[in-house]
Amino acid sequence: MHLLVDSVTVSPFQSNCYIVACLQTREGLIIDPGDEAARILAVVDFHKVTVKAIVATHGHLDHVLAVRRVKDATDAPFYFPKGDWALASHAHQQALLQGWLAEPVPEPDGFLADGDPLTVGTLTFQTLSVPGHSPDHIALYLPGEPGHLFSGDVLFEGSVGRADLPGGDWETLQRSLQRLMQLPDMTIVYPGHGPKTTIGDERRFNPFVPK
Repeated sequence: MHLLVDSVTVSPFQSNCYIVACLQTREGLIIDPGDEAARILAVVDFHKVTVKAIVATHGHLDHVLAVRRVKDATDAPFYFPKGDWALASHAHQQALLQGWLAEPVPEPDGFLADGDPLTVGTLTFQTLSVPGHSPDHIALYLPGEPGHLFSGDVLFEGSVGRADLPGGDWETLQRSLQRLMQLPDMTIVYPGHGPKTTIGDERRFNPFVPK
């Protein structure tokens, strides 16, 4: 697979923003631009990627607050899960409460729902609905050997997303995790925080994943 994956850890929340591109065409997407747009765009420029899409997996402020600046710089469309828009539309106000200046998140150019494809260059991602951490959280899955899963804040190395935030629900999150555990063991997981892992490792060793 002709795939580039690079990441930038941004914001006081140490969120992972991913730059993912097709190496054949240099067309790519930005996943979860949570803050520090200049650093994200520097990585895009370094790899000479033409950004064709911006995607946020969910509406929490640490995954969306750089969308406006990244969108203005790249002119790429912004895609988002519709049921999380109430969170994202108030993210800049939540940031202000923490002393964090931020611009409002722009309205999405389109919404992504379960099963929707997203094609960039020669890469076609599948949208997976995985709510529980937030009402309409999505993940992006790129099938292959190995597959690649951009899990947002649903699944981490040795842990899972919180369900005690507004819109979260533990039982719903557990069902979403069960769905992700159906993916092949070798699938590489790129989480919203922390290091990458694999589905197989999380199935075997993660105490929060349903068995």
